Amino acid sequence: MEYKENDSVRLSADGMSAEIIDQTLLPNEKKILTLCEPDEMFEAIRSLRVRGAPAIGIFAGYCLYVLAARYGDKDDLPEKLREWSGYLGSARPTAVNLTWALERVYRAAISQVRGERIAAMRREAENIHIQDIEVCRRIAQYGLTLVRDGDGILTHCNAGALATSRYGTGLGALLLGKELGYEFHAYVDETRPLLQGARLTSYELYEAGVDCTLICDNMASQVMKEGRIQACFAGCDRAALNGDCANKIGTSAVAVLAKYYGIPFYIFCPISTIDAACASGENIVIEERSGDEIKKMFFEKPIAPEGVKCYDPAFDVTDHTLITAIVTEKGIIRPPFGNKLAELVGG
Repeated sequence: MEYKENDSVRLSADGMSAEIIDQTLLPNEKKILTLCEPDEMFEAIRSLRVRGAPAIGIFAGYCLYVLAARYGDKDDLPEKLREWSGYLGSARPTAVNLTWALERVYRAAISQVRGERIAAMRREAENIHIQDIEVCRRIAQYGLTLVRDGDGILTHCNAGALATSRYGTGLGALLLGKELGYEFHAYVDETRPLLQGARLTSYELYEAGVDCTLICDNMASQVMKEGRIQACFAGCDRAALNGDCANKIGTSAVAVLAKYYGIPFYIFCPISTIDAACASGENIVIEERSGDEIKKMFFEKPIAPEGVKCYDPAFDVTDHTLITAIVTEKGIIRPPFGNKLAELVGG
């Protein structure tokens, strides 16, 4: 596979390590990490050095291949693959692409005879990446049909190339639109608690030349009331079959506000992010993180008393009744969602 300079995840030149852009250091420093040990890979996922559901999936696929390549195609390789998959898959519970990609690469291995398993894993891991690039472009193209040149678009969290590949999902239409001559104005929620909107989305859009304005999360209502927003774009980490969607904490609040002000609210969701085993949002496990991410992270000094309790869910679930449409690589799905998502997964 041919990689580009801005790919957030890739294989090393010798194929024996996975490389990522450390997203915890952006926008102030762009550092490439080279990872080859299970504990390093787990930590990179857990600490959000690599993040975004599709990017985590791409990374996980490469990781499983790298571990196998370094171990060798021994008799007990399938057992080791299950061990590594279980370990890496436990790093973050909400994004479905993590376990989905691990399973794909595992099945590629066990479908082959010994001596051919590792090569098959590499092909499958690279296929996951190649397919995501095409998926993101298709999603971006569908997204462009939902807005007009000059529209103001509110974004939440980060769903660009850092979180996926090349164009991204929730930011794909903005980035592709810029290439095609559209002039959108993005209002970028900072997105607590990890400030991924401020650190990553504004970074990506600014670097791409997209007109963007950073706002605090609690300013979304005001910019909507002032008529600055014509559409809201958000990514997705796990979609239930009824259309409920989990995304970075605060997404559901944006959807509620958009409903009140009569603004379309769109979820951008690759089919790989639809969980065929999840009937509704009630079945989605919400990851909780350390309160230090609220009190201390990115601040020179703590901004709250040391002993104060914190509740820090990383995601929330936006009810399907608040979603104007779900944009996938196979088209735009509108309510009533019914069995439409199940048919996409099955097809």
